[in-house]
Amino acid sequence: MLYLVSSSPTRAKILDSFKVEFCQKPCGFDEESITADTPREFVYKATAGKFEWAKQEYGIETPILCADTVVTDGKEILRKPKDRDDARAILLKQSGKSVGIITCTAYASKTLTILDLSVTEYFFAKFDEVKLEAHLDSMDWNGKAGGCMVEGFCKEYIVSQKGLDSCAMGLTIEKLLPFIR
Repeated sequence: MLYLVSSSPTRAKILDSFKVEFCQKPCGFDEESITADTPREFVYKATAGKFEWAKQEYGIETPILCADTVVTDGKEILRKPKDRDDARAILLKQSGKSVGIITCTAYASKTLTILDLSVTEYFFAKFDEVKLEAHLDSMDWNGKAGGCMVEGFCKEYIVSQKGLDSCAMGLTIEKLLPFIR
């Protein structure tokens, strides 16, 4: 049993699919206060901030797990879209291009601390405009880093991939399993 200190339904689904027992807990760390020069630095600082907050709030009697994910086009962080227009602009920066999805994961128990920074790289074909509009209407992009869903809308546009799907979905579970089971 562990505490997943994240409101992400996708991270919860990943843990469920690997039959990891957990209780989902909220995180009160404000990542909007972070300043960083690179996407890797940002995702590391966000995870470290969440992790420190979670240790103070929940302790480590029950192991804790925190994560953060960013999408980058190689130049900038493609954050969670604020609205439909922002989602369109962010997704169009990924259409027909290479993107990196970076996930930082932190785990702590009484006997072990793990910090992992992983990247999955995708090259996407150009998005179909009609399907993009339908995706925007669906609101599935809401709350997703870069508005990107490699398990949903973006899946059919993947031309090539280097890295783990779980990393791109927000929790690189394969790297944690040997330590949390």
